[in-house]
Amino acid sequence: MSGRKVTINVIAEAAGVSVPTVSRVLNGRSDVSPTTRARIEELLRQHGYQRRNSRRRESAALVDLVFNDLDSPWAVEIIRGVEDVTHAAAVGTVVSAVHRHSGATRQWLENLRARASDGVILVTSTLAPSHQEELRRLNVPTVVIDPAGGPALDVPTIGATNWAGGLAATEHLTSLGHRRIGFVAGPPALLCSRARLDGYRAALDAAGIAMDDALVRPGDFYHESGFTGAGELMDLREPPTAIFAASDQMAFGVYEALRRRGLRVPDDVSVVGFDDLPEARWASPPLTTVRQPLTEMGMLAARTVLRLARGEQPDSPRVELATDLVVRDSTVEHKA
Repeated sequence: MSGRKVTINVIAEAAGVSVPTVSRVLNGRSDVSPTTRARIEELLRQHGYQRRNSRRRESAALVDLVFNDLDSPWAVEIIRGVEDVTHAAAVGTVVSAVHRHSGATRQWLENLRARASDGVILVTSTLAPSHQEELRRLNVPTVVIDPAGGPALDVPTIGATNWAGGLAATEHLTSLGHRRIGFVAGPPALLCSRARLDGYRAALDAAGIAMDDALVRPGDFYHESGFTGAGELMDLREPPTAIFAASDQMAFGVYEALRRRGLRVPDDVSVVGFDDLPEARWASPPLTTVRQPLTEMGMLAARTVLRLARGEQPDSPRVELATDLVVRDSTVEHKA
């Protein structure tokens, strides 16, 4: 097929099927056998077939917003920011969850191929290299929020100052006299998780406190891992007097683990989270946390992808929005 314009006729000839059969696959029709559909879809992917009404020539008035999962309150904050911008621009938002270990990523890419989209916003993307390559072939403007790390798409990224946030949270606790500070980490594959851990380490070092690996517990940003991590920390011979959880959801899990042990926050253990979800100020007690500007990150990602769709370039390929420590009632001075 080298040197030939990639048309439906060319795809049909290579697949050994009729042009209407290829058209049915492109339009998502079900009246094609699975074997034939798979052969045609593979040829479409290999040769980067684009419809005549290319999405790059005419606005589709749609932006794809893609998460690994949607079962987290911070996803709602990002959606809110994206939709603030897309609504004002009269552009619709298609929200998808690709559930990294299922066929949902493949299905989303097939849907993207079958319809036009002005751009794609990936959140904490962990797309496999083959899926990244397919997205490149589709040539849709793409922006990543909180890049996962490792081999990545060469696209603009939007993040937050996670290292500074981890530093500020831990410095707040050391300033209150805490010396044994537990840390429940986020997924190690994510750059934001590693940066928060590095900020924690840097603050301990600045305070002259030796790093104790026993005080660091793995987590995944969800309640259960905060609950488990806090339980393990409080079972140590010398338990911490404060716990910094790398997400608010994990901090709420820490609250529950301490409650079940008959411990009070902050009288017995001070707790700090990360994100400043709306629930943080309604927790009991209200949670001291690092505010991550999730809504603003969504807004900036949407503005950036719409600029790319217009053929404009972003001011910077990598933007980090500032985090801020929000002190509430879950931390107090440690009295030795």
